[in-house]
Amino acid sequence: MRYAVLSDIHANLEALEAVLADAAERAESLLCLGDVVGYGADPEACLELIAGRAAALVAGNHEHGVVGRLDLDWFNDYARAAVEWTRDRLDEDHRSYLAALPLVAEVGDATLVHASPERPEEWDYLVSPQDGFAAFPAFATRLCFVGHSHLPAAWSLGSSGPEFVPGAGELSFEPGRRYIVNVGSVGQPRDRDPRAAYALWDAERGRLAIRRVTYDVDTARRKILAGGLPRLLADRLPRGA
Repeated sequence: MRYAVLSDIHANLEALEAVLADAAERAESLLCLGDVVGYGADPEACLELIAGRAAALVAGNHEHGVVGRLDLDWFNDYARAAVEWTRDRLDEDHRSYLAALPLVAEVGDATLVHASPERPEEWDYLVSPQDGFAAFPAFATRLCFVGHSHLPAAWSLGSSGPEFVPGAGELSFEPGRRYIVNVGSVGQPRDRDPRAAYALWDAERGRLAIRRVTYDVDTARRKILAGGLPRLLADRLPRGA
């Protein structure tokens, strides 16, 4: 089975549609690691697309903020404004759907979680080599896919020692090693590359590639401004920051 693994869509419909088009001939199933909503101007449309296609979907911190499971004091001012804006634009059915999402799921030999698998409800980021290596005891599968930081990366452990790969790129999963992979962000990349990021996971061949997809950034940016969301959320899209 070939999977498209998406995270941190953040209500960016233009980015999501471009990624889905790119994955259409490359993947047979879709997995999502949360933060479908927040920051962007199309939370309802993005949620409908993902809910209709994802074989598995876990909750992110923005979903928990929207449904009242995460105190808004956790968020910075811009993210808090986006959570409140999003909350006002989703109906009760959408909010109930988000509230029912699990924090962790397993698909084959992979664990899916938005933040660190060690304490998913604490929303810890995996960024440094130490962050990732410390999280391996928290899951039992060979692979773990995460998002949250918006920065693609991979950590692996095995008899030959630990390895950290910023940016991840292309990976061949070696026998006897376990892996954590951050698949990057569809709608809010923060690695100075404005293109949408997602992962293609070939479970049968034991391979993974991070793909970058160009999308209509200008339209996504204009919609954020027209919707009355904070300008920062629009202006950082072209910078990938």
